[in-house]
Amino acid sequence: MYERRHTPVLPRSQFLWRIARHALAAALLMAVSLAAGMTGYMDIEHLSMPDAFLEAAMLLGGMGPVHAPQSDAGKLFAGFYALYAGVLFLAVTGIVLAPVVHRGLHRFHWDRDDA
Repeated sequence: MYERRHTPVLPRSQFLWRIARHALAAALLMAVSLAAGMTGYMDIEHLSMPDAFLEAAMLLGGMGPVHAPQSDAGKLFAGFYALYAGVLFLAVTGIVLAPVVHRGLHRFHWDRDDA
């Protein structure tokens, strides 16, 4: 997917396109996760669409829940969705930072053979 150690660094324009593709992939992953969370809150907790959006967005943003779940199923969903949101945060951070870290390592030719 990325260039190898002995190939030249990508030109700036191609590197910016790579960052844009990674950002788009991260945004799509966030959008799908937000839609799944909204669907879960609307189906399980019977929240309205704006309330489900608020609840899912707050959990994905790391702020925590707004409404206390009323049912046992809702409590389980909220707990698992919160755990998923934490892992998603790490995954999205990795997706967005991967091209930047790779470019930095590529410029300095970091490799186990050099150590």
